[in-house]
Amino acid sequence: MRAIRLYFSLLAFVITVGAGPIGAAPSAVAPRPNVLLILVDDLGFSDLGAYGGEIRTPNLDRLAADGLRFTQFYNCAVCVTSRAALTTGLYPRQGKGGLLRDNMVTIGEVMRQAGYATSLIGKWHLGGAAPLRPIDRGFDEFYGLLDGCSNHFNPAQPDPTFYNGGATRLFAHHDKRVTEFPRDFYTTDAFSARAAEFIRRTTRAGRPFFLNLCYTAPHFPLQAPAEDVARYRGKYRDGYDVLRYRRFQRQIELGIIDPAVTKLSPVDRKTGTFRYEYEVTPWERLDAATRKREEERMEVYAAMVDRLDQGIGQVLAALEGSGSAHNTVVFFLSDNGGCATWPANETEFIAHNRGLPVGDARGYEFVGPGWGWAQNAPFRRHKTWTYEGGICTPMIVRWPGVAPAGAITSAPGHLVDFMPTLLEIAGGGYPSNVNGRSTLPMDGRSLMPAVRGRPAGPRQLPLFWELYGNRAVRDGEWKLVWGASDKRWELYHLAKDRSETVNLAGEHPARVVAMAADWAQWAEQTGALAR
Repeated sequence: MRAIRLYFSLLAFVITVGAGPIGAAPSAVAPRPNVLLILVDDLGFSDLGAYGGEIRTPNLDRLAADGLRFTQFYNCAVCVTSRAALTTGLYPRQGKGGLLRDNMVTIGEVMRQAGYATSLIGKWHLGGAAPLRPIDRGFDEFYGLLDGCSNHFNPAQPDPTFYNGGATRLFAHHDKRVTEFPRDFYTTDAFSARAAEFIRRTTRAGRPFFLNLCYTAPHFPLQAPAEDVARYRGKYRDGYDVLRYRRFQRQIELGIIDPAVTKLSPVDRKTGTFRYEYEVTPWERLDAATRKREEERMEVYAAMVDRLDQGIGQVLAALEGSGSAHNTVVFFLSDNGGCATWPANETEFIAHNRGLPVGDARGYEFVGPGWGWAQNAPFRRHKTWTYEGGICTPMIVRWPGVAPAGAITSAPGHLVDFMPTLLEIAGGGYPSNVNGRSTLPMDGRSLMPAVRGRPAGPRQLPLFWELYGNRAVRDGEWKLVWGASDKRWELYHLAKDRSETVNLAGEHPARVVAMAADWAQWAEQTGALAR
């Protein structure tokens, strides 16, 4: 424990030399690249064409062809904890005090301190009132949702009672709540248009910009424009088992997956009482009506991803049109694995959606366990779990002249690494204090060696996770996982078994004990279990 704290303290010291408190005037620096950080919601590891998917994603595929793809980049398994880690550079502090505290600094604050114009468009999810709004924590501008995902066609529409208790999400522009939306409104389109406008306006002003663009797609409810849904009619009639297999084969062809060390994981089975554990029924055992409804769910989900890609194409076109593409670093990733969430109150869910086609603005559908599992091919499980299917995200970096075009890296990275990475890009410093309080030292390390295509070297500390009782620690090529259902440690050697199919805990008991002790130290330090 002492060694962990010493390492964090030394890291903070190295980065904060010369850095002052938030609010000090930025020093004069040489021109620096703009940063566009795109975070999407509940996108599976294999959904993009560049990661093996069949969904039409030409703009993101082009981004991947022009940039670098990560195959071992990690998140925090669910929307809000992932946003906390990305925003603060810290593992989520889930105990008393909340995820965003006054001894934490945000990426908005450090980028503004470095002289950047800052904007957050889309989903925030870290607080809806002062002093926790984006405009309170380093972002000059904000447009989007302060809490979770809303109805995509009308964010003023309350959630159904079987989800979020019928509450209405908080949509805001800067510090003003927005309650009226035009008839042709769609969240993905609105966020894309706002982002493109910010890029053009800020480029004309001659300032470097940091834009954190946080789409709510393809998070439920499943809703998409009819013309996009029509493109996918009939494409999923073979079911989720076949979809996983086909994606896996494409991943091998693309070099995303090495079949020598990664197998297609077996079907998910329910082993306990964990709320987010589901049994995936084999496709051939579903009746005709259930299959049809399942097909429609995936058709609409694919349309949401398609529309997302179209919007990102609009944003990338704004970079090109403004002449700033050559000097902009673009990051793209998802906040967690594909989502298999299913409503606890199935009776209300069925009654609410009865007679409504999937994708309708009045409906509230989930993609469900079968497709949610398939979206993370070849890995186990999905959102909320700490197996690879829950915590491994597609991650693309395009930086002309810096990131090698078309390359793939297996270097492990994590959301906490964004803070030191952005500081290195911007030439900024990590503040030693915020509002008179000493800041917590960063938990991550810069991704720049991997971004430049160089060996990153082994991480000096393991990576850690905890969510809803699910736990994991990765140390080098070894990963220890504790599932909330069966409540036992499982050990996997990722260099030989990336899809976590062979539990080696019985063969290496000493390693299990040592890694579990590391996890316990980390949990004590971060308050991971203090809830």
